[in-house]
Amino acid sequence: MNFKHIILEKRGPVAKLTLNRPKAVNALNVEMSGEIKSAIEKIKGDEEVRILVLAGAGSNFSAGDDISEFDDWGDVSGVVDRIRLYQWTSNEIENLDKITIAAVDGYACGGGLELTMVCDFVIATERARFGIPEIDIGITPGWGGTQRLARLVGRRKVKEMIFTGVLIDAREAERLNLINKVVPVDKLDEAVNDLVDLLLSKSPTILKMGKLIINKGIEADLNTALAFEALSTTICWQTDAKREGCHSFLEKREPWTRAREVVQQYFGK
Repeated sequence: MNFKHIILEKRGPVAKLTLNRPKAVNALNVEMSGEIKSAIEKIKGDEEVRILVLAGAGSNFSAGDDISEFDDWGDVSGVVDRIRLYQWTSNEIENLDKITIAAVDGYACGGGLELTMVCDFVIATERARFGIPEIDIGITPGWGGTQRLARLVGRRKVKEMIFTGVLIDAREAERLNLINKVVPVDKLDEAVNDLVDLLLSKSPTILKMGKLIINKGIEADLNTALAFEALSTTICWQTDAKREGCHSFLEKREPWTRAREVVQQYFGK
């Protein structure tokens, strides 16, 4: 598929979607948002893809919605349609049966931050900045920020961020569980590739099941979530991954020994 404002690449089981408006700080204009939707639909239907990396061209992830287009959104009905499209896209990314990684450099604000929040992992550079400053242009967040951010950082912190529009640095974002890891600017690609290699060494079936029960279980009451977990474990019990994993553990051989080595190399422990 040919796109104007994004780049979609695929190398075997890994797809990469790059927001490609660097001169506009990768602001999410209407046309780019439609392209993201199309790309996600394509990736969703590709059974070979196991991992999706989201990144921004240049030195920023995304500054959020393109404010210069706001007057073109139309009346109340048009705005509702636009916001629902954005929320649909966020939901589709969050619910992909692929593992998703956001590679963040520079600004990830507004809709840009909201895109990172629906990814499974977020790796950020030391100069990354995160915020949800829509209050200063007279609107509330629309890509799901008021709800997902509260679930990640808690009610008090999300009120501070949304009510004041403050931007936080990468270390604060890591402390708040908004991101997984902070790396030097020149190490971002390496850190993402190392994580990709680690994830590719794991069972795709178990990753899919784990993502499903975590994402859906957290929205359910505890007893329902535990039922999801019990069903998932029962299903996984019948897989080759479980049989070979247990046997190789007991015999202290590959693939179990290699799996542990990869984890220790990535985390350094």
